Amino acid sequence: MDDSGRFEELQRKLVPLWKSIERLNQDEQTIVVVPSLTVDTAIEQGSELQAYEERFLFLLFLLRQPRARMVYVTSQAINPSVVDYYLDLLPGVISSHARKRLFLVAPLDGSARPLSEKVLERPRLLRRIRELIVDPDRAHLVPYNTTDLERRLAVELGIPMYGADPKFFPLGTKTGCRRLFAEEGIPHPVGREGLSSLADAVAAIVELRGEQPRLRQVLLKLNEGVSGEGNALVDLAGLPEPGSAEEARAVEERIRAMRFETAGAAFESYLAKLEQRGAVVEERIVGEELRSPSVQLRVTPLGRVELLSTHDQLLGGPSGQSYLGCVFPADASYAAAITREAAKIGERVAREGVIGRFALDFVTVRRDGRWEPYAIELNLRKGGTTHPFLTLQFLTDGAYDSETAVFTAPSGRQKCFVASDHVENDAYRGLTPDDLFDIVARRGLHFDQSRQTGVVFHMLAALAEHGRVGLTAVGDSHEEADEVYRRALAVLDEEAAAA
Repeated sequence: MDDSGRFEELQRKLVPLWKSIERLNQDEQTIVVVPSLTVDTAIEQGSELQAYEERFLFLLFLLRQPRARMVYVTSQAINPSVVDYYLDLLPGVISSHARKRLFLVAPLDGSARPLSEKVLERPRLLRRIRELIVDPDRAHLVPYNTTDLERRLAVELGIPMYGADPKFFPLGTKTGCRRLFAEEGIPHPVGREGLSSLADAVAAIVELRGEQPRLRQVLLKLNEGVSGEGNALVDLAGLPEPGSAEEARAVEERIRAMRFETAGAAFESYLAKLEQRGAVVEERIVGEELRSPSVQLRVTPLGRVELLSTHDQLLGGPSGQSYLGCVFPADASYAAAITREAAKIGERVAREGVIGRFALDFVTVRRDGRWEPYAIELNLRKGGTTHPFLTLQFLTDGAYDSETAVFTAPSGRQKCFVASDHVENDAYRGLTPDDLFDIVARRGLHFDQSRQTGVVFHMLAALAEHGRVGLTAVGDSHEEADEVYRRALAVLDEEAAAA
């Protein structure tokens, strides 16, 4: 039997395992976390990759389950103080008891290659992970995203994977999701998909201008770009009239001069990726008031679609397409509308057989007092909104109501947060994680379990080398969460300057 057949056989184990987890949450299980970024990113340094791998340390909160064991794999060893920080946040759990059920594994490979690849090329490391799995029938793999590497890793470990089978990968590409949006009748920007050459891109833009002569900007998007990487802005203002003899040549010149979202990107390398992996071109939605919300969903191994949360994304970069952070929950003015559209995609991918977490990104624009949503991307993986939301959920035991766009803790208090992966300052390079914990304790930035408000930090591995850290600031309202977030930034800047 090939890997594909063995993988499908393993995946069937998720059904009884999921039923057991839902029913009691007390049965023994082993969770193997391999947060490999097996995606096309601009990350070139292993230390930055390590920070992203540690971004999912919130999963340690699953050790609240008294019989759960966790194997957490990272490229390099995690600072013990960082592990203690997360375990000390666990509500109602003796941290030493949780620590005995946590097993940290690292290939000690600092290269910027995907973690799954590093593990697979080390048979002894694979054997060690297998030995830490008490019962393969009560274990599963948790990846960041799913490719053939993660599927092979699941097969090598002999356990199922909670994530989409890589055979569904095309659905999550820019071309695939545009086709899904069209098939399900979901509003999305006008455009063309399935591009594989510069000539295709020129022809597509010429066609679009013929349909919409007033088009001023379009976005060229590589099929596999993430967090805005792989996007480029093409300016169409002042071109010759649609249909004129000079139009195609002028369009090609604009493509060659397009503005890349990724710093340092070059046209020739971008074109090579376009030819290798494909791309789409679509209208850039513009307006006086524009937002970029997203909806998070999951399909359980039982085939049930669950609407998890909505967020307003915080974007930056040269043309405002790079993911920096998010605000939760999304504005109630459009949260229900985008959730209804996302539910259609959820039902569709569930029928296809997809399982796991995924997110649908939108652009909403206010016109004549009404918000109009446009679906722009389907991410069949965890993303930048996954870790802050699950951090809040695990710490508060609260729940999100998709009808009202409100998250409520058992105490009855509503909860909101502001989160970012890009809290950056060169002065932070003078701080270590232990310095940060000292600042947190002295300046009252810690997460207060009694009020269930405060700050939770992540990506601490990037602090000293890159001057960067991530944080989730929780409050009882949007205003309080924003206040907590801004105070945390002010304190960090002040302390770093003093150091």
